[in-house]
Amino acid sequence: MRLSAILLLLLAFTLAAPSRVDTAKTFGNPAAPITLELFSDYQCPACRAFHMQILPPLMREFVFPGRAYLVYKEFPLNQHSHAKEAATYAVAAARVGKYEQVGDALFQNQNTWEASGKIFDSIASALTPAEQKKVQALVKDPSVISEVDQDVQEGMLERVNETPTMIIIRGQKKYPIAGPPNYTFLRSLLNDLAK
Repeated sequence: MRLSAILLLLLAFTLAAPSRVDTAKTFGNPAAPITLELFSDYQCPACRAFHMQILPPLMREFVFPGRAYLVYKEFPLNQHSHAKEAATYAVAAARVGKYEQVGDALFQNQNTWEASGKIFDSIASALTPAEQKKVQALVKDPSVISEVDQDVQEGMLERVNETPTMIIIRGQKKYPIAGPPNYTFLRSLLNDLAK
């Protein structure tokens, strides 16, 4: 009986613990009233559409003005054969300050590297030669691979089962939105929560 009580206590602590944040994968003001955790897969067509169509106005209207804090989380889906490798390259690029640039390249060139499996070829132009060498070394670093795995674990605790999934956090309340949201709806929700 005591062992089960201890296990329940540990589980409750784990679920209540704040998620780990890699600041190289964040944008905006951490003190903003709203946090947006975005679980995404670089090989997912819906994530690409979100990145190209919804993310720009979201950044312009909420993140850059300091109304929301955006936190990227890797969530490569098992059915996408190159997704975890792409996520690993993105996390490695974050370590050299190029997360956004490499993420853009991954989404813009998604069809190319998805067909060929040559992910590095699709992101190399976003990096200087020195950064290319660092990223190629970092992509094999166990801590980079672990960070991707930790993001996936956090997503599983949040019951993420499709990408993109955005978890909107205001205070102690969480509002998950699975799939690419309609931007008009998202804007209205964020405006209401920002009040």
